[in-house]
Amino acid sequence: MAGTLHTEAYRSAVRFLAELRAREGLSQADLATRLSKPPSFVGKYETYERRLDIIEFLVVLKTLNSSFSEFEEATAIKLPEVL
Repeated sequence: MAGTLHTEAYRSAVRFLAELRAREGLSQADLATRLSKPPSFVGKYETYERRLDIIEFLVVLKTLNSSFSEFEEATAIKLPEVL
């Protein structure tokens, strides 16, 4: 499925990660350090310049002391139709 970066479902997922980061009291740079990534890594996915793959998404969730089930319960994201 092309173009998922610009779907509301993807944007909701990224907003959830940004809210978790803020709740943990972490700056983007703090989270990037915990992920062993450059400081721009978090900023780029939070501004939708870079797409997270599923493994990166799960690693970020874990680093933020969360899980996929918490994400699923909190967001109730409606997935786009398969083309």
